[in-house]
Amino acid sequence: MEQILYIDTQRLELLPCSLEVAQATLAKNKPLLEKLLTAYIPDDWYDTEIQAFLPKYIELLKSDPLQLGYGVWLIIRTDDSTLVGDLGFRGKSEDNQTLEIGYEVLAAYRNKGYATEAVQALIDFAFTQLEAQKIIAHTPTDNIASIQIVEKLGMENKGLVEVVDTPGLEVYKWELTLESRNNC
Repeated sequence: MEQILYIDTQRLELLPCSLEVAQATLAKNKPLLEKLLTAYIPDDWYDTEIQAFLPKYIELLKSDPLQLGYGVWLIIRTDDSTLVGDLGFRGKSEDNQTLEIGYEVLAAYRNKGYATEAVQALIDFAFTQLEAQKIIAHTPTDNIASIQIVEKLGMENKGLVEVVDTPGLEVYKWELTLESRNNC
């Protein structure tokens, strides 16, 4: 199945983060990044959690360019072409059916529904274009806004799980299957 690697929503466009964009972001080359995305990049973009993932993501794309679409996506607000956040998957899963999603919206753009709109669109893309059967997410137990997003999207709380990299830290695990989504 041919994949379309561009997603439009009512107020946003979601773009997969190419190798060139990831490298420009990691280098904090704002002029190049703005040229590549034809979008304004707020300065606090370079302070987001995704920055720590970019070196791994760059290596992933270098070793397997077909990972594009299974990794980082950028959230661009269409009315003024401003990058407002990012979201994406942690790469292809071993079974090619389960994808883990994560998301982050810059502080100035929170509480406007952008995360919900973007995550819904990317979940739709995963089920229709990537042929995923299950989407999982993890939320900190105290991040009420993030919990509300996954609840709005119909994800089921599967309980607490320990974070692999941080023994003793527990987060909620959420799950949405293609079957449960189609039964709604």
